[in-house]
Amino acid sequence: MPTRQPADAARTMILPLALAQFICSYAGTAMNVAITPMAHDLHTTVFGVQTTITLFTLTMAALMIPGSKLTDVWGRKRCLVAGLLLYGTGALLAAIAPGLGVMLLGNALLEGIGSALMIPPIYILITVASPDVAIRAKYFGIVSGAGALGAATGPLIGGLITSLVSWRASFLLQVIVIAWIVVLIRRLPDPARPGPAPHFDVTGAALSAIGLLFVVLGVLLSTRYGWGAARTDFAVAGHVLIAQGGVSPVWPSLALGVVALAAFVLHLRRTERAGREPLLHLRMFGNRAANLGLGTQAVQWLIMQGTFFVTAVYLQNALGYSAIMTGLALTPATAGILASSAAAERFARHRSQRTLILAGFILTVTGMVTLLALVAGGTGIWRTVPGLLLAGVGLGTMLTASVNLVQSTFPDRDQGDISGLSRAVSNLGSSLGTALAGSVIVSAAHPGRHPYAASLAVLVILAVAGLILAVLLPRTPAPNA
Repeated sequence: MPTRQPADAARTMILPLALAQFICSYAGTAMNVAITPMAHDLHTTVFGVQTTITLFTLTMAALMIPGSKLTDVWGRKRCLVAGLLLYGTGALLAAIAPGLGVMLLGNALLEGIGSALMIPPIYILITVASPDVAIRAKYFGIVSGAGALGAATGPLIGGLITSLVSWRASFLLQVIVIAWIVVLIRRLPDPARPGPAPHFDVTGAALSAIGLLFVVLGVLLSTRYGWGAARTDFAVAGHVLIAQGGVSPVWPSLALGVVALAAFVLHLRRTERAGREPLLHLRMFGNRAANLGLGTQAVQWLIMQGTFFVTAVYLQNALGYSAIMTGLALTPATAGILASSAAAERFARHRSQRTLILAGFILTVTGMVTLLALVAGGTGIWRTVPGLLLAGVGLGTMLTASVNLVQSTFPDRDQGDISGLSRAVSNLGSSLGTALAGSVIVSAAHPGRHPYAASLAVLVILAVAGLILAVLLPRTPAPNA
C-alpha cells in the first residue's frame, strides 16, 4: 500500500546503513590496541602509527561538511557508494602496506575521505525515507547503536584479531564488510533531492576543511602538550617551533582554526548575498531548537568517548587489565546503549524528543556519579558495572533523540547541509572528549591526587552543562520552512 512505502524503503536500507556506521566507528578505536605490532611490521615508530590514527580522525572531521554537500551534487546513494569504494580501497592498502607511507595513504587518507563521504548519506537517507518521527527514531536508534557498538567493541575485536591472527586481518575484515555493504545497497532506493543539483562551493569547502582540521588538531594536541605550558618541545620536520615551557601548541592551532572558520562564515554570507549556492546555508544556524540540539550532540559524544577513554585507561593502568579484558569490562555501557537505542521507536511514540534528551542526560549524570562513587570505594571490577550500565542507557536514549530532533527540524532540501554540520559537531565532540579526559589524567597524575577521578569529575560537570542545554530546548520546536 502507498502509505507503507516510506517505511518499507527505510526497512530495506537500514542493515547496510547500520553496517557502514559500525565499520567507521570500529575503525576509529580498533587500531589503538595494535600500535606496537603495527610499528614493528611497518618498520616505523609508535609515534608514526599514532600519527596515522590521528590523521584518519583529522581527515574525516575536516571533510565531513564538504562530503555531506556532495550528496546534493552527486546524489545520496552515489555519494555513499563512492565513500564505500574509497574506504574499502584504503582498508585493502592498509592491510598489505609494506611501510608507513602506504599505511598513511590507505588508512589516513582514503579511509578518512571515504568516511566523510559515506557517513552523511546514512542519516540523510533515513530522514527522507522515514516521514514518521517515531519510525525515524527507530532507525536512528539502530544506526546509533551500531556506531556505539563499533566504538566500544573496536578494542575488543581488534585485540582478538591482532592476538590470534594479525593486525592486518583487522583491515581485511573491514574490506569484507565494505564489500558486503556494496552488495546490499545495489537495490537501495535513492530519493532525489528537490530541485536541480547545486554548484559545489570549492572555496567554502577549503575554508571549512582548514578550519575544522586546525580546531580538531588543536584538541588532539592537548593530550601530548597540555593546555597551558607545553610539556615537551613542539617540533615540525625536526625544527623546534615551541620549546618546552612555552605556550602550548594547542592555542595557535585553535586560533588558526577559528580564523579559518570565521573566514568561512564571511564567505558564506557573501556567497548568499551574491545569489550563488554556498557550501552551507546560514539558515542552518537560525533555528534555536537545532542549535541547542547540536550542542547536546557535541556534549553527548564528548561524554561517551571521554568516559570510555577514562574507564579503559583506569582498567589497564590501575588494575592491569589487557585490552581484551578492558573491552569486555565496558560491555555494560555498550549493552545499555543498545537496549535504549532498540527502544527508540517506543520512546518516541510516547515522549517528545526534548523529554528523551532530558531523561538521557539525567540517567547519564547519575550513572557517571555512581561510577565515580563506587570506584572511589575500591578497585573491584563489579564496582564499574552499575554506573556504566546507567550511563549507557542514558547515552543511547539521548543520542537517538538529539539526531532525530536536529535532522527533523529541516526539510529535505536542507538535509545535505544539516547532516554534514551535525556529523562535524559530533566528531568534534568525540575528539574533545578523548583529548580532554587524557589531558586531565596527565595533569592530575601527581602524588596525592587521583587522576581518573579528576577526569571523570570534569566529564560529570560537562554532562550537567549538557543537561542545562537540554532544559533550554523549546517544548515544541518549529521546523524550518
